[in-house]
Amino acid sequence: MPFGLCNAPATFQRCMLAIFSDLVEKSIEVFMDDFSVFGPSFDECLTNLEVVLRRCLETNLILNWEKCHFMVTEGIVLGHKISHKGIEVDPAKVEVIEKLLPPINVRGIRSFLGHAGFYRRFIKDFSMIARPLSNLLNKDTPFCFNDSCLKAFEALKARLTSAPIITAPDWKLDFELMCDASDYAVGAVLGQRRAKTFHAIHYASKVLNEAQINYATTEKELLAIVFALEKFRSYLIGSKMVVFTDHAAIKYLLRWILLLQEFDLEIKDKSGKENLVADHLSRLINDEVTLKEREILEEFPDEKLFMVQERPWFADLANFKAAGVIPEDFTWHPKKKFLRDATYYVWDDPHLFKIGVDGLLRRCVSREEAKSILWHCHNFPYGGHFNGERTAAKVLQAGFYWPTLFKDAHSHAKQCDSCQRAGGITRKHEMPLQNMQEVEVFDCWGIDFVGPLPSSFTNEYILVVVDYVSKWVEAIATPKADGKTVVKFLKKHIFSRFGTPRILISDGGSHFCNAQLERALEHYGVHHKVATAYHPQTNGQVEVSDREIKSDGILVEKPDCC
Repeated sequence: MPFGLCNAPATFQRCMLAIFSDLVEKSIEVFMDDFSVFGPSFDECLTNLEVVLRRCLETNLILNWEKCHFMVTEGIVLGHKISHKGIEVDPAKVEVIEKLLPPINVRGIRSFLGHAGFYRRFIKDFSMIARPLSNLLNKDTPFCFNDSCLKAFEALKARLTSAPIITAPDWKLDFELMCDASDYAVGAVLGQRRAKTFHAIHYASKVLNEAQINYATTEKELLAIVFALEKFRSYLIGSKMVVFTDHAAIKYLLRWILLLQEFDLEIKDKSGKENLVADHLSRLINDEVTLKEREILEEFPDEKLFMVQERPWFADLANFKAAGVIPEDFTWHPKKKFLRDATYYVWDDPHLFKIGVDGLLRRCVSREEAKSILWHCHNFPYGGHFNGERTAAKVLQAGFYWPTLFKDAHSHAKQCDSCQRAGGITRKHEMPLQNMQEVEVFDCWGIDFVGPLPSSFTNEYILVVVDYVSKWVEAIATPKADGKTVVKFLKKHIFSRFGTPRILISDGGSHFCNAQLERALEHYGVHHKVATAYHPQTNGQVEVSDREIKSDGILVEKPDCC
């Protein structure tokens, strides 16, 4: 690779890393043609140096001895002074910057910010301090080096001459990230605490653009955290960290973000004008019933004394969508939120519908009707006694909605007597996950029999097959478990519909390990793998499906479950 080409630096760096691949980060650091050999003691450093020099001889690498420094305790590496204290700025470079005169044109501003910006990791709030100078670089901005620019110029030179000593990260310790935001800039400090003393590793800052300046205070503080995480990503990935901020509302926003992550949602803006309806909803609050004069009864059944007629939770929304009536007791902020929420509802007499994130309409139901819906979607044979999340999904698929749907579904599932009796079965220790060689869909299937089960229409077994990649399940009820049934099922339901697979995994039962099945698999070119005896985890994917089918059969408690 000749010099001058755009790929020359990257090619040279890859070459150096290939030569010293077994020594990098152990005894040497390589950046282009700069080698740094290190060691915790003089003797060990000398030994590492001998290994590196021998490697140079073996690979015909030539070193310029005039540029080499051997066995030093401190030195300049890539423009930084490295010593046992930590990382410092290069005094020679700072001395040059300190002697610079105030710039007289845009080119001088750009040159100064380029030199000073090389050490911005040592300067706290660099972007905030340099903002007056950075504004002179904007397009169509006249050059006016006023007092604020002069103060920023002198402040940056003063900060460089008194720059702190920063430390290298210790990967065994937790990181601490301190973030803050002002009206026009965000800043962050990455560091670690050693012996109860905070040591800075890197300072970072950024000037906000015109759109970000208009953010609310909470959004700016969250933007500071996002900027810091992106800036220090290489440090923080795979490490534990603690974020410090002076804005307490951030932790609540993070909690909401975690809640939203479990949903596959898409947010779209929809004008309220698109959802106009003309009908009036008067039946939700029947004033005639409450205002009609009646005689006072002196005797009431006990169960009637404490009965209170509850308004549906969507009464105000339905009145607004039907007749444009807004509750009078709303202040400005609740009114604004009410109008925003109302854009996601549609009135179709006599029901109110909620527009979901998937664009589907779901009928709003009252609390009492919600209890019946939950029972049918969980306890009914159609429900299958699934957990709260899947029960809530069934409710949404059925076309119903209320605000506390997921909370109520989880509560209902936890209080279900059948689930409590059949649940809580401890799993065996699973084997460590391994990468699969067969990665194509329908290339690898697992097969197993479930049963014997209570007889239903002469069927006592369920034959289950699962695709290992797509997790697609095929199952049929069979009167007996034998090789003939397996061959017939594979030809009719698997080979003819999904093509012949490459691998079929099963246990060592006689219904799978027999001459008839082996001949059929050999004819179609399918490799048969037999799971380890007494170790169902070998065919774990189909075992998971078997367990779910068994649990559904136990919970439904129907004799004709097949």
